[in-house]
Amino acid sequence: MEKKWKKNLWTIIGVLAGNLILAFTVSAFMVPHGIIMGGATGMGLTISHYFPIDLSLIIFIVNAILFVLGAVVLGKKFALTTIISTFVYPTFLSVVRQIPGVADMTDNIMLATIYGGALLGLGIGLIVRVGASTGGTDILALVFNKWFHIPVAALLYVVDFTVLGMQVFFSNSEQILYGILALILTTIVLNRVMLMGQSQIQLFIITELYDEVKEKMLKEIDAGVTMVHIETGYGKKQQQGVLCVIPKRKLYSVKELVQMVDPKAFITITQINEVRGRGFTLERRYGEES
Repeated sequence: MEKKWKKNLWTIIGVLAGNLILAFTVSAFMVPHGIIMGGATGMGLTISHYFPIDLSLIIFIVNAILFVLGAVVLGKKFALTTIISTFVYPTFLSVVRQIPGVADMTDNIMLATIYGGALLGLGIGLIVRVGASTGGTDILALVFNKWFHIPVAALLYVVDFTVLGMQVFFSNSEQILYGILALILTTIVLNRVMLMGQSQIQLFIITELYDEVKEKMLKEIDAGVTMVHIETGYGKKQQQGVLCVIPKRKLYSVKELVQMVDPKAFITITQINEVRGRGFTLERRYGEES
């Protein structure tokens, strides 16, 4: 029960922090320079250009309509993961835009694009990483996916570029080009945030002296190992491979140890973005199998 409560708390914190970053980014970098955007904000910018209505109010109405559509089509579970972003983001946006000087952070459109794209990716990444949704036009993609069974990724691109296209008619060429650049930066940072974690190194060691390597890894390096049954390709000899995950700082020591035991050992080294479980996110229990 306590674990579930903590998880829900972190979800709420992640969603609030992500939406606050999004609201600040849009207010400080995107809107002041007229950089085109996708999502509900882009729809809001399009509508506010033709009608003298407050941007925050437009986004609130758009999000509310899409939220109801998503709740009806996708169900209650989806609604619970999007309700915070749906109503908190326009509220944060309204508050942040009232802060004196927030729209005057920089008069350099390139700098605004770089910071805007990076921070948008960070904000969205924080929300998605805790299992929630940013709502907005993402809901359209999910609804169309359920109705027409078209891949969500493809639909997201279609929806975003449609919203971007709506802004082409009242934006100059630089604002359009910078908007595309911001979208690319957002995607790159979003992917990095999604994969952000306790980065480690994974080694797979193939050697006939696998027992000796295993013992030295356990006792001298203090690293957990997993023995994998393998068969050599040419000789069809049954033996075991040593699989282990270690911090980057131990890589040199492990390579030296393996080379000392068997200079002919075959080693593959892979960087992995996140490791969870015993010995990493959970306390190691000595004497247990790794």
